Formats: sequence, structure tokens, C-alpha cells
Amino acid sequence: MDKKSLEQIRKELTMMLLYLSRFKDRDLTSVNGKEIFNAWKGYDFDVLNELDDEDFIRQGKHPSRSKSVYLTDTGIEKAKELLEKYGISE
Repeated sequence: MDKKSLEQIRKELTMMLLYLSRFKDRDLTSVNGKEIFNAWKGYDFDVLNELDDEDFIRQGKHPSRSKSVYLTDTGIEKAKELLEKYGISE
């Protein structure tokens, strides 16, 4: 397996783990009627930055200070697609 494939798999696994470990913030449960999900940020920062650039997550205005990320609607859909791809059910 080449390095690019390993990096892609690492990014996909990170996205799935962020989704599977998501939680609702007590103070902010919805915006405009949509549920808001966060996940703890204990993953490789380069991968998190790529996921942010691709609009799957948001790290906030000060990424180095935040301990969690926000899952975008696009990110939630992508995570569900990846779970299906790898045969994982919630």
C-alpha cells in the first residue's frame, strides 16, 4: 500500500471516529433547528486541518485552543458513507 493510500485511510478512520464519538454540547444543542454535534479533538492535527479544509469539521476561530470540533452536515453525511463503505453499523 502506498503512502497516499495510508493517508487516505487514516483520514477516513479519523472522520468515522469523530462521528462515532460525537456528543451534544449542553449549552448549544441546536442552531436554526439543526442539532449540533461536537467531538473531542484527540487526533492528528494535520488530518484535522485537512478535514476542516474539506468542510467536514470546523475547529473554531482558534484551533490550537479548542478541545473539540464541530461536525458539519457535510461531515456527518461523509462519515455515514464511510461507515457504510467499511460495513460498520451504528
